[in-house]
Amino acid sequence: MTFEENDNLAMSAEPEETPPVEESSNRTFLIVAGILGAVAILALVCIVVYGMFFLPRQRAAEATQIAQANAQNTQVALAITQTSVAAAFTATPSRTPTLPPATTAPTATSVVAVATNTPEPTEDPRTPTVAALLTQAASMQTPTSTALPTTGFADEVGIPGLLGLTILMLVVILLARRLRTA
Repeated sequence: MTFEENDNLAMSAEPEETPPVEESSNRTFLIVAGILGAVAILALVCIVVYGMFFLPRQRAAEATQIAQANAQNTQVALAITQTSVAAAFTATPSRTPTLPPATTAPTATSVVAVATNTPEPTEDPRTPTVAALLTQAASMQTPTSTALPTTGFADEVGIPGLLGLTILMLVVILLARRLRTA
């Protein structure tokens, strides 16, 4: 092969194509970061709007419901008290005149004061009523539960299950680190 043949071969070969210019990887990253940032800002705006407009309305509605329930409970308690007072009422005899009305002119009579043994009331007559009302109020109380609720993951699985999951996660972490270094 001569020098001329090498020149012909070199001229007949097509020039190598240059690879197309690729997009910069930073540009894609910046686009994705911008989209994630916009989503985060939109989420924050939505949280602020919810906190400023919807949350106060819900709290006011709950307060109104609680006030209505308290007013209704007060009315029920008052009605029960009035009913129990009315049921416990005993009619006391009223004084009736034993003498017929005087039709003759009054005459002068002498008044003799004689000491008599009259018992004095020793207790307030309202005390039995108050005791009866307190007894009735105590009997109307609803019993409250003293047992703890049995809901949640720890109640179903228990401490041994949580410890087992902890050990399993530690093994997964150690295996992942070992595979990375290998």
